[in-house]
Amino acid sequence: MAESAHELAPHHLPPFIPAADGSDWLFTVMLVVLIIGAILVGVFYLHLHSIPERLAHKHGRMQFELVAVLGLLALFTHNNIFWVAALLLAFIQLPDFWTPLESMAHSLSRLAGTGGIPSDTLVERDLEQEEHAAQDGMNVTDATLHEPSAEQGTPVVSSAETQENKHV
Repeated sequence: MAESAHELAPHHLPPFIPAADGSDWLFTVMLVVLIIGAILVGVFYLHLHSIPERLAHKHGRMQFELVAVLGLLALFTHNNIFWVAALLLAFIQLPDFWTPLESMAHSLSRLAGTGGIPSDTLVERDLEQEEHAAQDGMNVTDATLHEPSAEQGTPVVSSAETQENKHV
């Protein structure tokens, strides 16, 4: 490179000055570093954004979906409060409200005789509970023994109640 330099140019040129043919190795290196750096920063940003979703995988489906929606809102709106809310929700175990409500609805439908498990199945289950209680020497409560019969519309009286009535 020094042989083709102009006679008024300094004799020692720094290595980052492009050659006469237009090739610039420093520009090429910096372009590759910039592209790789931008990709790595984007991957880090998306990985950081997905932390609440990965934490919420161990919780229920509804909580995971709520955390995922908050994460997407935070990603697209750039409002960090959504991401913080998703992170807090991912760390907190929400109580199971659905199972007790389902149990109450099932019990009410059984009492009303309008659905749920057929009455014959309930009577068989109550008889099995009585047998197990008799084997264990336990008393069966009256609340589990009164089930309406589908055919007659009258409550089924268990053998434990008839024995109690005889002793009275």
